[in-house]
Amino acid sequence: MTDLNAILEPGMRVTHPEQPEWGIGQVQSNIDGRVTVNFPEAGKVVIDGSRVALVPHFG
Repeated sequence: MTDLNAILEPGMRVTHPEQPEWGIGQVQSNIDGRVTVNFPEAGKVVIDGSRVALVPHFG
C-alpha cells in the first residue's frame, strides 16, 4: 500500500474509511507513518498509516 497519509499535516480534516461514524477529524500530528487524529465521536486516535488510508476533506 502506498502511504497516501504522507501528505497529511496538522490541521487537515479527515475521515476514517472504516469508521464513518467517528465523523470528520482533525489531524494533530503525522510522525513516521503514525497519524494522530482528534475525531468528534471517538476522541484522539493514533492510526497506523501503513494499514489505513485516511480520506482528506477539503472545504
